[in-house]
Amino acid sequence: MNTAPTARGVRGIRGVPLEGQVAVVTGAARGVGALLARKLSAHGVHVALVGLEPDGLKDVCARLHTAGDVWEADVTDHAAMTRVAGEVKERFGKVDVVVANAGVAAGGPFETSDPVAWRRVIEVNLIGSAVTGRAFLPVLTESRGYFLQIASLAAITPAPMMTAYAASKAGAEAFAHSLRAEVRHRGVRVGVGYLSWTDTDMVRGADRDDVMRELRGRLPWPANRTYPLGPAVDRIVAGIERRAAHVYGQRWLRGMQPVRGYLPSLIGVLGSREVSRLDGRLGTVATGLVGAGGAADEAARGG
Repeated sequence: MNTAPTARGVRGIRGVPLEGQVAVVTGAARGVGALLARKLSAHGVHVALVGLEPDGLKDVCARLHTAGDVWEADVTDHAAMTRVAGEVKERFGKVDVVVANAGVAAGGPFETSDPVAWRRVIEVNLIGSAVTGRAFLPVLTESRGYFLQIASLAAITPAPMMTAYAASKAGAEAFAHSLRAEVRHRGVRVGVGYLSWTDTDMVRGADRDDVMRELRGRLPWPANRTYPLGPAVDRIVAGIERRAAHVYGQRWLRGMQPVRGYLPSLIGVLGSREVSRLDGRLGTVATGLVGAGGAADEAARGG
């Protein structure tokens, strides 16, 4: 825990000061979650870090600018997350922001995918987000707070070789949109954050597979690039400041929304061509969860 003096408060478009707020970030040991926690703390936010990697969480917590604390919990475990919600409220007195960021991924053809890994992607990315929302909604209602669901470009445009990830992120997006209508009259705001390929352990882990890396590299620009983590997280922080309904880690993602209805048909044609071209190599694609975060999830479950 770090109890360094808080940074000077920052006001968003709606005049909500970040300084002194309490935020919960799941999947906070690495990647988006870790950097988001640090950047929020630089604005004077007290951060509760939730995840499966206690050593990583403690390392992130030690580098916060404000008072923070660590909770080791599986976001798919309702009892554990309900306990965390109560303990965070007891520790900090309130919860203003919850970011459902925890996520894992697995790639490759659906037919030969590992059914356990495939199911786990759905469990963490979709069910884990819903469990997080259910656990923290009572305290967010008390504070008239904000729930931010981290989704993905995959929610807007599903792609081949990503069936579990695309399904989970599309489901998480729909969950958040539905929840928004249910809780707005109680003062709780709900947002969805969209990220394209961003420089994280998950993306680097996927790129270790030659077929997946080649397939991603042949996506149309600008979806074939890997984007730096810092600017994407800065945009998430800005979205939290203004309690935004939609947050875009890369600006061009906003332009995908008006045309998203046409994308599945387009991907169905272009993606089929690429998969056909790679057909002889698809059997070499690794199964299981990708990246260091995936390995941590498997280890925590005794995999």
